[in-house]
Amino acid sequence: MSLISKYNVAAPRYTSYPTVPYWDESSFDQDQWKALLKKSFRESNGKDGISLYIHLPFCESMCTYCGCNKHITVNHGVEGPYIETLLKEWQLYVDAFGGRPRIREIHLGGGTPTFFSAAHLTELLHGIYRTAELLPDASLSFEGHPGNTTPEHLQSLYQLGFRRISLGIQDFDMRVQEIINRLQPFGMVASVVENARKIGFTSINFDLIYGLPLQTTTSMQHTIDKVVRLRPDRISFYSYAHVPWIKGTGQRRYTEADLPKDEEKRQLYELGKLLFDSNGYTEIGMDHFALPGEPLHSAFQQGRLHRNFMGYTESHTSLLVGLGASAIGDNWYAYVQNEKKVDAYQELVNKGEFPVVRGHILNEEDLLIRKHIHDLMCRFETTWHKADTQSDAIIDGLQRLQEPEKDGLVQVLPQKVVVTPAGKPFIRNICMAFDARLWRQVPHSQLFSKAI
Repeated sequence: MSLISKYNVAAPRYTSYPTVPYWDESSFDQDQWKALLKKSFRESNGKDGISLYIHLPFCESMCTYCGCNKHITVNHGVEGPYIETLLKEWQLYVDAFGGRPRIREIHLGGGTPTFFSAAHLTELLHGIYRTAELLPDASLSFEGHPGNTTPEHLQSLYQLGFRRISLGIQDFDMRVQEIINRLQPFGMVASVVENARKIGFTSINFDLIYGLPLQTTTSMQHTIDKVVRLRPDRISFYSYAHVPWIKGTGQRRYTEADLPKDEEKRQLYELGKLLFDSNGYTEIGMDHFALPGEPLHSAFQQGRLHRNFMGYTESHTSLLVGLGASAIGDNWYAYVQNEKKVDAYQELVNKGEFPVVRGHILNEEDLLIRKHIHDLMCRFETTWHKADTQSDAIIDGLQRLQEPEKDGLVQVLPQKVVVTPAGKPFIRNICMAFDARLWRQVPHSQLFSKAI
């Protein structure tokens, strides 16, 4: 059996531990969460500042590969009321903090943030800036759809301090674009990139996906040839997550027969990795590549890389506030997720309530396991201390690594676990060895996408 076949099992992506399906919602208490929120703010605001993720869920059309929470509409009348609600929710946090937030990082995600007009995005950010201090070296980024990211968007967000844009490319092959309903010719993308650089953006990210329906090694070669012509500063090269059982996805438009098989899908990744490497990009953590000098590259080289619900980031903050429908927040001691439905989210906020509908308070074991999973994800190694080895969860995790060690994926040393070069493609499987909550309650139905 090949390693691909052996390890291509359903596995989390580990933007958190515990993963969302394993949150202990039954014992979650909002009052306890608010107390921990204030504690985290006191500990981190003066030191590192805080991060802010703002979820803007609206899209004009459905991209059929997407498993994110979104609201499909062509009615732009929804923009103003949603911005007003976001600012009301932010004020709830400011009031709870009891002090002026110092913002280290903002990310506008979606959905399609550029569904919103430049004027409405300016209104949103000005409203946040009025009640917070934006740190001089703050990292501000937004996701842009090449089809509706206008020069006005770029100019307005640049003036507001944004220096990074992440463009959802996915694939340049027209056959693939048609089946995933994401039509954006190369010239359209090139125009956005040219305008962004002309205005002064210093970091441009391309999101690409391998494993999409109808992709082949030939089409992937052509896509990456076009990507390197535009020379983005960083590239997110994600494995397509086939999760048609999740409500709201458009993945029923095609079948598994249209998808590259396991070995074919891995060939797509290996081809991409080879081409990125030959064009000067360094592999960063899982799924990411960056040019030397790019902040993510520097953070990885210096051991500062961080991972949270926004993915990999060069800014390490302990407090991440999530605003908007379905947004997830992390105050280091607890996680919360907002109401997913836009109308219900707005109703809660307009009543003066936090729109939190689920959460998890981390216990001591959670904090220990999260530390090791985070280190594996960000540095491909984790170190051990005497207290760690007294934990049943860590002992069990080390036992589960015996098979990956035989397969050459990890080295288990007396006080360290190191992921080998051969093991990097299987990092999700390696982290899963320590996922105590998953092993104590192995799912009977598929919760996660395949690891490969």
